[in-house]
Amino acid sequence: MDLKQALDNKISKYNLLDHPFYTAWSAGELPVDSLKCYASEYGAFITTIPMGWETIGDIETAEEETEHIEMWEDFANGLNTSISKAEIPQVESLLGTAEKLFSQPISALGALYAFEAQQPDTAKSKLAGLKEFYELPESVEPYFVTHSHNEHEAEMLLDKIKDLTPAAQEKVVDACEQMSSALWNALTGIHNAECV
Repeated sequence: MDLKQALDNKISKYNLLDHPFYTAWSAGELPVDSLKCYASEYGAFITTIPMGWETIGDIETAEEETEHIEMWEDFANGLNTSISKAEIPQVESLLGTAEKLFSQPISALGALYAFEAQQPDTAKSKLAGLKEFYELPESVEPYFVTHSHNEHEAEMLLDKIKDLTPAAQEKVVDACEQMSSALWNALTGIHNAECV
């Protein structure tokens, strides 16, 4: 099995596109209050992404991701909320996982890959749902427009991972699984908090 397949197999166990929260969103069945909760809570995780890129020494992408936090804030503002401190336990757990994995270059590569490899498809799905079913200001869309065409970040990460030793690559795959699981669980927490 090649390295990309090993990583993608870990992600596929927690494929965010299959999560009930995102399937409800793309079908227009998610209440606006749930979107609001998501924008606020998940935004706390979005603010950690630049740290991961800094840890692997990619300052340019870290700066780009810092600008993307402002786009997320626009998304939240369009829903009459803002990025907050995580209060849902599973989102708090995601933040803890991100902090731990983003603190070391090898685990940061795996954790970032888990997020970035899924982001283009999830962004496309969420954008389509927003446009078709929700009457919200256009300011909620730019984050998802930008990330629906952002395949190059996962490719950059994969190139860096391929240069590692086999032992380090195993640690990357493990970190990828940890982050994939934490992302899934955070969505579950948000979904249960607002959609029961």
